[in-house]
Amino acid sequence: ALALAGGRPPMAIRIFFPSSTSFSTAQPSSTATRTSRQRSMMTVSITGATGFVGRRLVHKLLSEDHKVCVLTRSTSKASSVFPASRYPGVTVADKEGDWERCIRDSTGVVNLAGMPISTRWSPEIKREILQSRVNVTSKVVDHINSSDSSNGNGPSVFVSATAVGYYGTSETDSFDESSPSGNDYLAHVCREWEGRARQVKQEHVRLVLIRIGVVLGKDGGALAKMIPLFMMFAGGPLGTGRQWFSWIHLDDLVDLIYESLRNPAYTGVINGTAPNPVRLSELCERLGQVVGRPSWLPVPGLAIKALLGEGATVVLDGQKVLPARATQLGFSYRYPYVRDALKAIAKQL
Repeated sequence: ALALAGGRPPMAIRIFFPSSTSFSTAQPSSTATRTSRQRSMMTVSITGATGFVGRRLVHKLLSEDHKVCVLTRSTSKASSVFPASRYPGVTVADKEGDWERCIRDSTGVVNLAGMPISTRWSPEIKREILQSRVNVTSKVVDHINSSDSSNGNGPSVFVSATAVGYYGTSETDSFDESSPSGNDYLAHVCREWEGRARQVKQEHVRLVLIRIGVVLGKDGGALAKMIPLFMMFAGGPLGTGRQWFSWIHLDDLVDLIYESLRNPAYTGVINGTAPNPVRLSELCERLGQVVGRPSWLPVPGLAIKALLGEGATVVLDGQKVLPARATQLGFSYRYPYVRDALKAIAKQL
């Protein structure tokens, strides 16, 4: 399980039934009232809360005395990740009406849902990768827009995940938030994903789109697959190792989402990456150093393509993405350099 980084221990789950009372009896009458309430106690509805990033975000919010509604399709899965005996600050909603009520009674919504992309892409899988993002985002936006935010009801901020795949791939170019979209499949997915999020009524709801890079942490993402190979002396770069690796430590991403919920200056597109991207070969070398293993066994690109087909682009192609907007906003990274991020993760092994 992900470790709780300080604060009070979480308490118990309340399942959201249609007859449940709302999170707060306060009925804010203006954006200013909602903003004031947001800065003190938030109630945040989250899709993808049982995933790698979502779990840590829930812990962060609870440790700061906020409330969470987990928007899910599976109560059993959510209850196993957030057992009732430990999480009384969490409500689980798995029905359409429950999603609507949770979102209406929230101060903010975070959308993290989406099928993993590191797999072989059949035509059916490609449709699911797109639809798992577009459909959930559309559903959330519809509920936000129907919550009458103009009268002070409903959330005042919507933080929706997207990905650095928006920019396409390149070994030579750098990308920031002002860069145009690429023209490959993942860029298309990101454009559609963001397009649905932009349908939220932005005159009443602040929209933040976080284009997330490769998230580094012990219990999920790329490192969860790489570390066991390195520990067996079988680690090394994938393909040429020259591809750019735009990464962010899990704790920094969660902090960025949290700040986006609380700070009105955070709006529009923000790249969720560390300020110092590296080539994949450097990442592997640094990882070998911190776990005391060599990075000596590269995996040929042809072998990866044989295994993953078109999906091999996820690991063989990269992009150098810089967080210009987060830097401009003064966001403070705990781990701006990959060596420090990997050292911190290695200490948890």
